Amino acid sequence: MTKALRYWLPLAAWMVLIYVLSDRSDIPGVQNGILDLVFKKAMHATGYAVLAWLWWRALTAAGVGRAAPWAFVLTIAYAVTDEWHQTWVVGRTGRATDVLIDAVGAAVALRLATRGVKAPTRDGPRL
Repeated sequence: MTKALRYWLPLAAWMVLIYVLSDRSDIPGVQNGILDLVFKKAMHATGYAVLAWLWWRALTAAGVGRAAPWAFVLTIAYAVTDEWHQTWVVGRTGRATDVLIDAVGAAVALRLATRGVKAPTRDGPRL
């Protein structure tokens, strides 16, 4: 697999997965109402944490300076479009609070990803 595919293909695949899950009217959950809410919001944060990390990884490998802020912006932009997309899906709604939860997940992932990184290079992060 070429270097470009190694970094960009997982990112694209994860975005497609988010889209496909958002396009479903019947999202499985937990029987208990409060546990269901916590589970779904944790999945939001986790899904967008992974997306932010994948953006950071691809941008860093591509030699983009300040990859983490760009990864954060691109992740949030995708979260906004995902919530808008959900307004068109029967049984789903778009929520600004979900974008905030996504932003928290992205911020945590990027903080962990950049911890100890000296400077991005075209070959990937220098640890």
